[in-house]
Amino acid sequence: MPQLNPSPWLFIMISSWLTYTLIIQPKILTFIAPNPPSNKAPLTIKSPTPWTWPWT
Repeated sequence: MPQLNPSPWLFIMISSWLTYTLIIQPKILTFIAPNPPSNKAPLTIKSPTPWTWPWT
């Protein structure tokens, strides 16, 4: 069965992952985020008033 032979695709997979982790990923991680996260206080939500059903 040809799909069990790792010879054609194993080298391609390992070389692509090495390229990604050693070359591309450090370049991507040096970018600065355009909108850095801020330390904003979370909004407090008031509990809603119970619904008054006309038939109860």
